[in-house]
Amino acid sequence: MIYIGLTGWGDHDSLYPPGLAAKDKLQEYAAHFPTVEVDSYFYAIQPRQNVEKWIHETPNSFRFVVKAYQGMTGHERGPIPYSSKEEMFAAFLDSIEPFIQSGKLAMVLFQFPPWFDCRREHVMYLRWCKAQMKEVPAALEFRHRSWFSPRFYAKTLQFMTDEGWIHSICDEPQAGEGSIPTVLYPTNAEKTLIRLHGRNVYGWNKATSGENWRAVRYLYRYREEELREWVAHIETLKTKTKDIYVLFNNNSGGDAADNAKQLIRLLGIEYTDLAPRQLDLF
Repeated sequence: MIYIGLTGWGDHDSLYPPGLAAKDKLQEYAAHFPTVEVDSYFYAIQPRQNVEKWIHETPNSFRFVVKAYQGMTGHERGPIPYSSKEEMFAAFLDSIEPFIQSGKLAMVLFQFPPWFDCRREHVMYLRWCKAQMKEVPAALEFRHRSWFSPRFYAKTLQFMTDEGWIHSICDEPQAGEGSIPTVLYPTNAEKTLIRLHGRNVYGWNKATSGENWRAVRYLYRYREEELREWVAHIETLKTKTKDIYVLFNNNSGGDAADNAKQLIRLLGIEYTDLAPRQLDLF
């Protein structure tokens, strides 16, 4: 199965009828795509009532990729509201339990920051994280190029395979040590994640400060020939891994939804079990 979707469901205006309330957007989103990344978890571990609402609003076949809380991946800028890392992970696991019980959890995504480089203490922390997650499927995405340097390339992939990490394969600007190459290597026979961040080198390198840095970083629209490259990559990857999840994160200019639908067409996919679409009569 190839699941194609977006990172979050709130900011894709082309999908929604005018005036649709924020609380109703997921249900409409699920009429277009079979999966989504829940990026709100990065900012705060969500209350169970939110999770239960999201489960109720989506078809049985819908799958969620839950982004790990920022305190779990070292992104936090201040104190975290937990007395220990163990308590934080326990709170996260308790929160996602309804996803697990419903069968709608695809995986938890651990995206580490650009300063998380390849060194012994970080390898040990990855082992600790994976142990905390127990049997929950977990994907790993790096932002520091050292993990795929010639010295560590093979060891990184072997480590991910041995530890049971799902590889989050990236398409992103090649912009120095704060970005990683596209490494077309599944580390899990069951699942592989692909995240497409765009190829805006200028935006990627721009200082990540101020209110609009994210709008600059992910401003990119994939051309058809670039998406055709990914059609070929996906055709190869699906011979090595059972399910592939593809998430578009290039939404600064509202391009993610259009590019995702374009890739669905190029792959010849027709999803038959999406949610019913609302009719915009006026």
